[in-house]
Formats: sequence, C-alpha cells, structure tokens
Amino acid sequence: MSVLFEPITFRGVTAPNRVWMAPMCQYSADVTGRDVGVPGDWHRTHLVTRAIGGAGLILTEATAVSPEGRISPADLGIWNDTQTHAFAEINAQIEYFGAVPGIQLGHAGRKGSAHVPWRGGGSLAGDDRLSWQTVAPSAIGFGDHTPPAEATAEDIRKVVADFAAAAERASRAAFKVVEIHAAHGYLLHQFLSPLSNHRTDEYGGSFAGRIRLLLEVVKAVRGVWPAELPVFVRVSATDWLSEEPGLDAGSWTPDQTVTLVQALADLGVDLVDVSSGGVASARIPVEPGYQVPFARRIQNETTVPAAAVGLITEPEQAERIVESGEAVAVFLGRELLRDPYWPRKAARVLNAQVTPEIPAQYARAF
Repeated sequence: MSVLFEPITFRGVTAPNRVWMAPMCQYSADVTGRDVGVPGDWHRTHLVTRAIGGAGLILTEATAVSPEGRISPADLGIWNDTQTHAFAEINAQIEYFGAVPGIQLGHAGRKGSAHVPWRGGGSLAGDDRLSWQTVAPSAIGFGDHTPPAEATAEDIRKVVADFAAAAERASRAAFKVVEIHAAHGYLLHQFLSPLSNHRTDEYGGSFAGRIRLLLEVVKAVRGVWPAELPVFVRVSATDWLSEEPGLDAGSWTPDQTVTLVQALADLGVDLVDVSSGGVASARIPVEPGYQVPFARRIQNETTVPAAAVGLITEPEQAERIVESGEAVAVFLGRELLRDPYWPRKAARVLNAQVTPEIPAQYARAF
C-alpha cells in the first residue's frame, strides 16, 4: 500500500490522498469594473483540471482579504459577494470530482501594488489608476518597490477584521479548508521577521511582539470559521540570512518557527504548510526537497502536523517524505503546472489506487 494515497482527516474534513495542489498565483483576474478580484474561466479551468487529475486538496492562489491586500491588480480577492459567488460555483465542481476545495487568505503588505511578474513585477508607482498605498510593520521598502507606510493601530485592527470577514465569506463559498498566508515576505511574514519589523510597540521588538499580529489573525479566523473545518497556516521557516541559533537572531529562523508553531497549536491550527524565504534577497540552496527538513522539525518538535513543499517532483520522493514521517502530505506547485495528471501517474508508478476515482470518460487512458 502507498501511504501517499491514503486518506487523511482534519476535524470533519477528509482529503482522499496526500498529494495536494499548492497555492500558485495566476495574476489573471480582471483589474477594473465590478469583476475586480473575481475568479473567471481561467481559474475555473486551472483549479478543476487539477481535481480531475487526482489531487486530494486544491488550494487557491493567495486570495486577498482586501483590495489593498493584493500583490497586483490582477490578483483574486474575497472581500465582496461577487467574488464569493464565483468561488462557490468553482468549489462545487472541485467537490464533484472528489477533491477538497481550500483557500489561502493573504495580504501582500509592502509587496503589493505591483505589476504582474511577466511585466517585471515591479512597483506600480506612478500609475494612479491602478496603484495604491501599501502598508507594512515599518516604512522599509522591498527591493525597488515604493516604500510602504508604517501600519497604524487602526491599520492593524483592519487587517485582523479583514481576515475574519474573508474567512466568513470563504465558509459561505463552501471552502472546506482555510489557509492563512504568513510566508514569502507578505504582510504577516513582514511582522514576524526582524528584517522588516523595526517597530517598538506591542507588535514589534521581541519575539512575542513580532508574532502578535499573526496570532490575532489566527484567533479571529478560528473564531468565525466553522469548528468542524480545519485551519492551516503557511510559514516561511527561515529567511535564509542567519545561521545564528536562538530567538533573538537578526532574521527569522527555524528555531523561531518551531516556537511559533507551538503557539499556533494552542489556537487550534490543524496543519502548518512549510515553505521558506521571501522577505529579503537571499542565496537559497535550492535542490530537490530542500525545504523538507523544516517540515521534519515541526513534525518532530511540535504537536502540529506539517506538509512539505518545494521541488518535490518524483513519485518515489513524495512517497518517502510521507512514509518516513517527515510530513503528513506534500504540496506540489510547478510540477502540477507541468502535468495536471501527476497524481494519477504517480499512483501507477507506486502501484496505488487513486481516490478520487478516474472519471469514466478518462478511464481508458489509465
């Protein structure tokens, strides 16, 4: 039997296997009019195809909790009814094909108000029609982006309220998993890392201050999200800029991540999705499975299950990660862009039965 294709249950939700689609921004929503941030034909095809392909959990791209929380004007959002209804229609199709629909909620902070990547990804500064003022823990810019405004107490309260309101809408859209994006240099990660957080109030300085906003967001989301549905959190386990041990190092470290996850456990977080980097330019030793050791630490040193992500491309590799207990599941990103049917092909390699079942129309190919 293949452990990669065994079901796994969190609260009242069972994913039929352990091969999950990672959130991947598509930058393909309309940017003007009533359809700003609304998932359309591209998103429907992108998400539902991976459900047909056999992924057990389908996570949307980072979906903004407010207009100013977007990375680019072409990002998805879930701050109004039009967006919510469009997601509900897609989720019905994902479930029809046997997969679990999940949403990643995010706020870009200082990395927002940017061009889409294939137009350079730089700041939109100077485009008064599409740009907006970004906020961050401190008025420290990222790369060539326009420096953000330092978030006020009112800004921080709004961020917490926006995440909670987005989670309520996600529930109405029939999502079964909500993931809070606290990684990749976006707003919640910006508060966590001393590289981007130079505040001296209760949301900065000490480790306890820097994790405060994330804990408040998790508590607010868990408070409105149905008790029978799981809450995940994506973290960047390291900024890749410091090898110094302990909680007072000059950047975010794996030690701090472990301590953070222990605090998240107390708030009802059901799984941590373990990535890395994004808050500053860094030399990252990219190789197959390069982030798996961070997931292993969470598995071994906390009570919260971890999922691994990052250059997981081969069926045997994914099977080893789960079978050895380094993670309870694997998220695939680029590999599922290259091959939407990777889970079904992997099951054949591992001599496993895939659930969800192959649609009858496609059975002759498998």
